[in-house]
Amino acid sequence: MRKLFTLLALAFALQGMAQGKAQTRYIEYQAYQINKNYSDSLTAYKSRLDSLQAAIDALGESGLADGRFYRLFAPLTFYHSPAKKALRMSYRQNGVDEVDDEIDQALLNVYLERPDLVVNSENHLKSVGGISDDIMAPIQQDVELAGEAETTTIEAADDTPEVDVVVTKPKFWTIKGDYFLQGLQSYISGNWYKGGESSYSFLGSITMEANYNNKQKVKWDNKLEMKLGFLTSKSDSLHSFKTSDDIMRLTSKLGLQASKKWYYTLQLQAWTQFSRGYKSNDWRVYSDFMSPFNLNISLGMDYNVEALNKKLTGTIHLAPFSYNLKYVDRRFFDVAGWMPKRYGIDENRHALNDFGSQFTIDLKWAIAENINYQTRMYGFTSFKRVEWEWENTFTFKFNKYISTKLFIYPRFDDSTVRDDHHGYFQFQEFFSLGFSYSF
Repeated sequence: MRKLFTLLALAFALQGMAQGKAQTRYIEYQAYQINKNYSDSLTAYKSRLDSLQAAIDALGESGLADGRFYRLFAPLTFYHSPAKKALRMSYRQNGVDEVDDEIDQALLNVYLERPDLVVNSENHLKSVGGISDDIMAPIQQDVELAGEAETTTIEAADDTPEVDVVVTKPKFWTIKGDYFLQGLQSYISGNWYKGGESSYSFLGSITMEANYNNKQKVKWDNKLEMKLGFLTSKSDSLHSFKTSDDIMRLTSKLGLQASKKWYYTLQLQAWTQFSRGYKSNDWRVYSDFMSPFNLNISLGMDYNVEALNKKLTGTIHLAPFSYNLKYVDRRFFDVAGWMPKRYGIDENRHALNDFGSQFTIDLKWAIAENINYQTRMYGFTSFKRVEWEWENTFTFKFNKYISTKLFIYPRFDDSTVRDDHHGYFQFQEFFSLGFSYSF
C-alpha cells in the first residue's frame, strides 16, 4: 500500500515538472514570436520607405515639396482614398501615382493596426474649410538683387547748427483737489398747520492734496481739508447764524516702502476750526479757533488698498506708538472751569498730553459712475480714554458740476461729560445739494 502511494506521488511530481517546462517553453515561444513580428514589421516598413524614396527620386526635386506628405506627419486623420483603393477589385486600378499609392498604403496599415490613434476625419476637414489637393510644388518668385550702392561720405558743414539735448526731469509730485458749495433752504409760513420754522443752511468745502513719490521707496503725502457750514433759524433769538460744520485739518505722511503694499510711516495730523461754536439760545462759546487744537504724531505702518478692479483705493495706517496733544487757548466765560473739562483737560490747564496707539483708515470707493463713497475712520486710545470718529460721505453726481451729498458722522469720546441720553456717543448728519468741482 505504501509503495502505491509513493508511485502516485512520484507520478504527480513528474507531471507537474513537465507542465512547468511546457509553460516555460510556451512563454519563450511567445517572446520569440513577438520579436519576430516586430523585426518583420520593421523590414516591411523599411522596404516601403525605400520604395517611397525611390518614387521621390524619380519625381525629381518637385517631390520634395509634395503637399501630400503632410498626411503622414499631421494628427492622424481618416481619409477616404486608402479605403477606396483597398476595396477595388484589382491592384492595377489603384492609379499611376506611386507616391500617392504608397502614402495611402501606409495610412491604411495604421488604420488597421492602431485605429485608436485616429483623431480626425476627412468629412470634418471638409466641413471646416476643405482639403487642398492642388499644392504640388512651392510657389517661387524671381527676386532681382540690387547692385552694391556706392559708399558716400557726408562731411559736416561749417554752418551746421548745434542741437541742444533736453532731459526732462521725472514728475514726482501729484497735485489734485476738489471743492463744493452746497445749500439747503426751507420756508414755512407762520400759520402753517403743522408748525415748524423757516431755515437756511450753506456748506462749503475745499480739499487739496500734494503727494510726492520718487518711485524708489520714498513717498510723502499731504492733504489739507477745510470745511465750513452755517445755518439760520428764527427760533434762535441770540444768534443770526451758527456753524453746522467747521473743521480745518492737515494730514501729512512720510513713508519708506517695506514691501509692495506696506510702508513704514511717520504720520502727523493736526486739526482745529475757523470760528466760534454756539448752541441755540445759549450765549456761551463752546469752541473756537485753536480751542480745541488737536495734534497727533504716530509711528507705524501704512497698507495701500487697491481692490475691486481699482475702484476701491486708499490707505490703512496702524501705529502702535502715538503722541496726542489736545490744547485749548480760549479763556472761557465760565470761571468755574467746566468748559475745559469738556475736552478732558483738567481745570486751570490748557493742554492734555497722551501717549498710546492710533489707527486711521482713509478709503474711496467708486460704487458706480455717478456714485462715490468716501470714508475716514480715526481712533486713538491712551488705555485710559478712547477717542473714535467715523466720517462717511456719499456723493451723487448729476453732471460734472452739480451733485448732492449725504454726510454721516458718528463719534465716541469718553473724555467728555457723559450725556444722559446718548452717553459718550455723538452724531452729526446733513444732506445738501449744490455745486462741486474736482481737478
